[in-house]
Amino acid sequence: MSAVPDIRAATPTDDVLPVIRAAFGDEGDQVARIWSEIASSDVVRASLVAEQDGRILGHVGLSHAWLDARRELVDVWLLSPLGVVPTSQAQGIGSRLVAAAVEAARSAGAPLLFLEGDPGYYGSRGFERASAHGFVPASARTPDAAFQVVRFDSHEGWMTGQLIYRDVWWRHDSAGLRDPLLAQLEQMEEGTR
Repeated sequence: MSAVPDIRAATPTDDVLPVIRAAFGDEGDQVARIWSEIASSDVVRASLVAEQDGRILGHVGLSHAWLDARRELVDVWLLSPLGVVPTSQAQGIGSRLVAAAVEAARSAGAPLLFLEGDPGYYGSRGFERASAHGFVPASARTPDAAFQVVRFDSHEGWMTGQLIYRDVWWRHDSAGLRDPLLAQLEQMEEGTR
């Protein structure tokens, strides 16, 4: 096997759904359904894979969202899902996929890239707490610490406001986070108030 997986754009023949199912465990089918719907729509902005010796080990998806700024709606990007097959986790593949996703959004001219996730993981990979920059999550179920953003050169100061998810996230009741780690974040936030 080669030492480092290649990170590249997914092709139509790349089946990323098994990777998503494996990476997300009990929630894998739900996440795979969402990504399948996004990938077959105008919502997708990029789909990147980590491939090693012909095998897909990881995937990251990027889709469209809006920022409801006072002046106008702003087209922004959303990072979700990010997954690596369990047997290849903790080898830096996820970090490389996140870096490639950030670069894809930057190169495309997106002003902002948002996500909901573990601040301990994403914070060391260039993401910041979004509320510190005047952004409001799409759902009240999103813990403040989990709502994160990368701001790019095309971001302007007036671009603040609420993130607006596309309909696919609401149809699948996947706006806002419900997993145990984020419940812990909520409890920690409540304990500091």
